[in-house]
Amino acid sequence: MKKTAFIFVLVSMLSACTKDITKLNIDPKNPVNVPSYSLFTEAERSITNTVTSASVNLNIFRLIEQQWTETTYLNETDYQITYRKQPDAIWSAIYSGALTNLDRAKKLIPTDVNDAGTQKNEIAIADIMEVYSYYYLVTTFGNIPYSQALDINQPFPKYDDAATIYSELLTRLDADIAALNPSAGSYGNADIIYGGIPANWAKFANTLKLKMGITIADFDNVKAKAVVEAAVKAGVFTSNDDNALFAYVTTPPNTNPVWVDLVQSQRHDFVGTSQFIGLLNPNTATQDPRTPYFFAENKNSVYLGADNGSGSGGIVYSNYSLPSGPLLTPGPPTSSQPKSIGSVTNPDFPGLLLDYSETEFNLAEAVERGYNVGGTIESHYDAAITASITYWGGTAAQANAYLLLPNVAFATATGTTPLQKIALQEYLALYNRGWDAWIVNRRLDYPALVAPPNAYSAFPVRFTYPISEQNVNVVNYNQASTAIGGDKVTTKLFFDTKGAY
Repeated sequence: MKKTAFIFVLVSMLSACTKDITKLNIDPKNPVNVPSYSLFTEAERSITNTVTSASVNLNIFRLIEQQWTETTYLNETDYQITYRKQPDAIWSAIYSGALTNLDRAKKLIPTDVNDAGTQKNEIAIADIMEVYSYYYLVTTFGNIPYSQALDINQPFPKYDDAATIYSELLTRLDADIAALNPSAGSYGNADIIYGGIPANWAKFANTLKLKMGITIADFDNVKAKAVVEAAVKAGVFTSNDDNALFAYVTTPPNTNPVWVDLVQSQRHDFVGTSQFIGLLNPNTATQDPRTPYFFAENKNSVYLGADNGSGSGGIVYSNYSLPSGPLLTPGPPTSSQPKSIGSVTNPDFPGLLLDYSETEFNLAEAVERGYNVGGTIESHYDAAITASITYWGGTAAQANAYLLLPNVAFATATGTTPLQKIALQEYLALYNRGWDAWIVNRRLDYPALVAPPNAYSAFPVRFTYPISEQNVNVVNYNQASTAIGGDKVTTKLFFDTKGAY
């Protein structure tokens, strides 16, 4: 009887296994069918992580822009970008992480979403994020794979001309803005940045358009003027409430990458530079109100930066100010404890993709260049600085007092030209956004950044192509390298026409 029962059980097991043997080929951790909205969420997370990261293996622009310096291993501070293959990491993160997911989402939306208006909005928003992602690739490398980049049938894609790509991105952005319908639905909570609100995405797209127009102002002033004026007329950011924030949480894996890179990994070898902290605090009487939000006091309870590139084990990090910020007092904001987004090293510190302060600096620059955007250089300059201070946690009163300082007030501010005055304050406002600071610094060549003592190269005005491309996509790599004037960090890209660097 026992034997019969055993055979019955065995036969039952075998028959159960053979009824749908194809299930054995399914990996439950890697589903074949992924909803389009999940792909969009992951793309948002991926691109935000990439532009926010402080990893020495990926995003080293805070070091290149001398907001921070290393105290132990100086490879990145000294402009060595091949040792840890940062170009490969950036290339992969944007192409494989953000762009591939966005492209797949766009292709699935017509099947996943029934409502035509919602379909149209979701495709437009995904495309806006593609334009945003390509912006960083083309301003970092120059000519890149574009027309064949996401085609699975093109394993060795050709490189397209950077200026041509840029023009196409602006055309796509116009089409996306026109396609957005504020009365129709969108991604809802799957959109971490704006909760799926089309009107917010339209304002984001126009603000990105303004930024992209200003970026090419020295390359094609006529086109830049038309792009900027059209964006402003359609409606750009008007307050910090418009800022494009990606909300991280306190528990891994969806935590602030800076927390992951510095706190979770227990790194203490990044400190503020003497140059950057010196700009914030030229003396104790004129301390920038953002200082306590940018850095922590050192062991002697003062803000002190290390000379850029002076580390290599020779300095003690506790003598200097680490990237940090205030511990927030529980409860609602008060006059003495204003609202703050907290410390850059908090696990839930938000990722910032585009903001109002940057927008006002772009408008100040537009006025200086003679574009019809309304206001004066000074009014936009003041608004930009105020927006930065209040975003970080300072008060409007603190911003007003700061704007009265002789080295800050526009008429007497540091810098010999209006664009230099704008550039210096934008450099400070782009703290924790080193990639964008690098783009602006290359355009305006101010403030002048002195190379570290043991630099591997001159100041890098572009990143070299990934080693993987050099080894695999050889023919197209060689053509691209020749077209841009050589695959070197000193080869200027199309938009960077001036020059101190």
